[in-house]
Amino acid sequence: MASGFSLKDQLFNQEKTRYLAGLFSAADTGFDASKFEADVMGRLLDLELKERIQWIADVLGQHLPAELPEIAPVLRAALPPPLDPTLSDDDFGDFIFAPLGEFVVAKGLDAHPDLALDLIAEITQRFSMEWAIRPFLNRWQDKTLARMVQWATQDNYHIRRLATEGTRPRLPWGEAVGLALDAPFPILDLLHSDPTRYVTRSVANHLNDVSKKEPDLVLDRLLDWSTQGKQSEKELKWMTNHALRGLVKAGHPDAMKMLGYHPDADVQVALALGADRVQIGNALQIECALSAAEDLPVLVDYCLYFPTLKGTERRKVFKLKQAKLKNGALKLAKKHPLKGNASTFTLYPGQHRIEVMVNGVVRAETTFDLHA
Repeated sequence: MASGFSLKDQLFNQEKTRYLAGLFSAADTGFDASKFEADVMGRLLDLELKERIQWIADVLGQHLPAELPEIAPVLRAALPPPLDPTLSDDDFGDFIFAPLGEFVVAKGLDAHPDLALDLIAEITQRFSMEWAIRPFLNRWQDKTLARMVQWATQDNYHIRRLATEGTRPRLPWGEAVGLALDAPFPILDLLHSDPTRYVTRSVANHLNDVSKKEPDLVLDRLLDWSTQGKQSEKELKWMTNHALRGLVKAGHPDAMKMLGYHPDADVQVALALGADRVQIGNALQIECALSAAEDLPVLVDYCLYFPTLKGTERRKVFKLKQAKLKNGALKLAKKHPLKGNASTFTLYPGQHRIEVMVNGVVRAETTFDLHA
């Protein structure tokens, strides 16, 4: 990412605000586009990304103070045409419409939930409403789940995706919801056979969330889907791999078996590092040789343990290879960069550990010193 890049400034700025103001001005001749733009820009640039979404929604509420039933026709008229329904993936929409969801929550959550849900289904065809639906799941759980079951059968894949994405247990940026982990499973049962990757990716992400607390729920559901034959074998295999990625990193034996990798396989690993002392900013050279009595499928990961200032270790798992041994052997090598300016966490000098896992089981380990 280029130095100085600001996502919040790219997504929410004066140009985007003016565009939104123009849409509402065209829908309602009484809407003062210039005043709306000025009011938004009075604070916008001082706010962080999510705060900008809420601020634009708040200002829109000031400029449209009537009750939701009176405002709904204006909101509908202001919406641009839906996103291209012929696409099937990676069409999230324009972030400038995210505030419309918060606007509908503020206007309709308590007094007009049915109308609010109607509007959310329309807005999500322009920008995903996965965050806006969460307050309705908490306030009107049964009503909202029933509506989402209906959404799971709609023609527009953005509406279908909202049914699974909006109910995820660990939705990034999303308000926590008090749903039982299996409460949305009737929705997932409908959507696991969806023809669009945008939807099936959401189903897999949803299951990955669930797996962090109830692995067996996920494994049982995937097994059940595999017997139904409603999804293509290729797509169901992709979904299974994506849904189990957290369990694979954790070395969950039943997840490994479902993917065709047997934890109890007799595989030997010889691990070697390019050097036992590495400078921050350089790369760690990792080499390992696998051997077995037969040509087994293997999933090879490596774990790095990074010391913290508190004296604990931070464990991170990295992919190395999915392959099959040939003539009972496989050689792998990788350079792992050890950047001193990583945005996710800080490296500290000292002894570090590395483990190599095959089919979820640690087969070899060693240490190296990291220095400044």
